Amino acid sequence: MLSPDASLVRLDRWQALTPEERRGFAPLCPDLVVELASPSDEGPRGLSTLRQKMAAYQANARRLERIAVLEAGPEFPALQLQLAEIWAG
Repeated sequence: MLSPDASLVRLDRWQALTPEERRGFAPLCPDLVVELASPSDEGPRGLSTLRQKMAAYQANARRLERIAVLEAGPEFPALQLQLAEIWAG
């Protein structure tokens, strides 16, 4: 199960980092980012903060809404997220 926010990086990209780079904040962008939020989310990880972060991601990627199954594509061929239950409420 994924947490409400998950970022994934292909293994080959991770392995290309030095041991020092792996210990800190990795100097690379994720290959896949998934954020789940509820209208009741508040605080420093609240909806307004998530919307700002998502706007930055979307400026360089794409947004998928209300899809039943999210397949991560060739970078993560076995990863599928079943989302229909989430949209159903």
